[in-house]
Amino acid sequence: MALPASLQDGDPAPDFTLGRDGGGTLSLSDFKGRKLVLYAYPKDDTPGCTQEAIAFNGLRKEFAAADTEIVGISPDPVKRHDKFKAKHGLEFPLVADDELLALQAYGIWVEKSMYGRTYMGVERTTFLIGRDGRIARIWRKVKVAGHAEEVLAAAKAL
Repeated sequence: MALPASLQDGDPAPDFTLGRDGGGTLSLSDFKGRKLVLYAYPKDDTPGCTQEAIAFNGLRKEFAAADTEIVGISPDPVKRHDKFKAKHGLEFPLVADDELLALQAYGIWVEKSMYGRTYMGVERTTFLIGRDGRIARIWRKVKVAGHAEEVLAAAKAL
């Protein structure tokens, strides 16, 4: 299957409807008219992913003051998200893209390489989506340290 052309700032954010922690579904259209941070991460409860989730969670009041919602997305199943969220006291939704539909639509299910082995996985990426449903900014191959603060500054400026 051919991957979509890489999304750029200003492109419409691909819609999705995915299972979420605690049951039910969550769609991009649920955030119509609001700003959204959609951050994609490889796996619940791994060191970098945990640090990133805790950083976003710690700034959630500042994001709310900037009229910006936060949603985490990974290929982990809903039950794993439930455990991860409870373990770390996360107070924003996590969606499960176990069929990889949104991750592929956003162009972040990619070939990766570690210790000489290649495999498919999530490229840690954050999308800031504006009130108009368009991508305002993309951070690719995210380094966790200071990232949530940088995204918050961009959300405030949007």
